[in-house]
Amino acid sequence: MRQYTRSPRYDSDNQSTGGLLPEPATSRQDCMSAAMKRYKYLRRIFKFQQMDFEFALWQMWYLFVSPQKVYRNFHYRKQTKKQFARDDPAFLLLLSAWLTISSIAFAIVLRLGIIQLIKFLVYVVLVDCIGCGIIVATLFWFFGNKYLRRDCNDLQDIEWGYAFDVHLNAFFPQFVMIHIWQLFFYNGIINHEWFISRFIGNSFWLVGICYYVYITFLGYNCLPFLHKTNLILSSVPVLVLFYIISIISGWNVSHTVMEFYHNRVK
Repeated sequence: MRQYTRSPRYDSDNQSTGGLLPEPATSRQDCMSAAMKRYKYLRRIFKFQQMDFEFALWQMWYLFVSPQKVYRNFHYRKQTKKQFARDDPAFLLLLSAWLTISSIAFAIVLRLGIIQLIKFLVYVVLVDCIGCGIIVATLFWFFGNKYLRRDCNDLQDIEWGYAFDVHLNAFFPQFVMIHIWQLFFYNGIINHEWFISRFIGNSFWLVGICYYVYITFLGYNCLPFLHKTNLILSSVPVLVLFYIISIISGWNVSHTVMEFYHNRVK
């Protein structure tokens, strides 16, 4: 009977780190390449029976109440599947479904036609969510690997897919704040020249963007091979200052963005 033994190096590493770090480099030979991971991910987009939508909904809920639990699960995935990034596109598909519902609500608020609604949906999903997400994820992936790793010679690095997942995680609460909750107040309060209008509208944007920054910080702060991740939070004071200036100057950010949305689908 064939016997299997653990490598001493593997045991010592797991004991010293609590089993949260990836396996040593010797075991990485079995890991899939980045291209293979992307192919596997995209191939499952149309295989709904293989997706765990219930777990994706659980993640969406906990991104509000306890986002640390969501990122703890990414560590478990690294231990079991040798990658931090999701291998199940259920979260992205559910997010796209929520974007579709919110786009219909936007069409009602902005009085858009069918063609304009389709254009708006394409912009929101492909440009605002996925397109901007690719840019943001690439920037964090590049600068994180170059400047935030504790040891540049360490084989552990930020997976691009994980950087994109961090964007999706951070985008969802911001989207709910700005694309759903804000709509309930837009026509009745925000779309006016009153002080309370710009205060409420700009507050939605401040909370939404700050939540995006915070969840992004949590995503990179939980990686044990990174340091100085608190630099991500340094943008919060700048956002607060910008918020105060916008209130004092009389700039209603929500009204400006709504006008932008309306003009780009004409």
